[in-house]
Amino acid sequence: MTTLLLIDVQKDFHPGGSLAIPTADKDANHIASFIRKHSSSISRIVLTMDSHHRLHIAHPVFWKNAQGEHPSPFTIISMKDIQDGQWIPRTDIKQPVKSSRSGPLIDNTIFSKEGDIPETMYDDCGNLDMVQYCIEYTRRLEEKGKFQLCIWPEHCLMGSEGQNVVQSVMDAVNYWCNETGGSVEWIDKGQNLLTEMYSALCSEVPISKKTSFDHDLFESLKTGTDKLIMCGQALSHCVNYTVRDIVKQWPTDEIDKLVIFEDCASSVPGFEAAGEQFLKDMKDTGVGIATSETYQP
Repeated sequence: MTTLLLIDVQKDFHPGGSLAIPTADKDANHIASFIRKHSSSISRIVLTMDSHHRLHIAHPVFWKNAQGEHPSPFTIISMKDIQDGQWIPRTDIKQPVKSSRSGPLIDNTIFSKEGDIPETMYDDCGNLDMVQYCIEYTRRLEEKGKFQLCIWPEHCLMGSEGQNVVQSVMDAVNYWCNETGGSVEWIDKGQNLLTEMYSALCSEVPISKKTSFDHDLFESLKTGTDKLIMCGQALSHCVNYTVRDIVKQWPTDEIDKLVIFEDCASSVPGFEAAGEQFLKDMKDTGVGIATSETYQP
């Protein structure tokens, strides 16, 4: 069984979108062509969707400085910046009702697994102190050594045009559905306001069950799969860390089942080195690096 994992092939990452990657349309055309050409050989299509609220910890409107100004996109906010009051988070953040029904934004039983929760994070009535939370959040991010908090342009806002799958890929996916009787399996990520989720399997700082490692998704991808083909946007970020999470858990004697289409993913401008390092690391682990034009499923 061949599974095609399409990661965040959404309009906001394509030319005209809020976080556009210049070559993303070319990547999408390659994906679409592969799907149409090999529809009968593709058993499953799993499509992840970056899905954000506007008031998200990595969006400008979540923050302000002493003058009331929001940070510009691509501003890096460090733990020290928050401690010094250079950047101040909103303190009136409310949990959406739908989210509260499935559990709190922060589940302390999950959040405490990666370190003690500072006593200052909650007041005497149990209310979250957003400044103290953001200090702890950025501390944990920096401690992992992967990222500092990067403020992104608002992107993939739920219900917006930019969240939708880019048209060329959507048309090809619909063609696959018609030809095979298959249905796309949709995976949302990034809905929690208070943590970043580059990987489709786990947030950078798990703070709830939903943002913890998704064992069900992983087992679904692994079980019965002869080949797992992976691509999408962006090579430097969401493809990078989704694939790394998969490889980390994948049986080493079956690593040859994993394939990345390097002609169907591009890096965010300015982060090309991260994308190049990712491909090198994956090649070193035995993951197949191929192109959609030459690969035969």
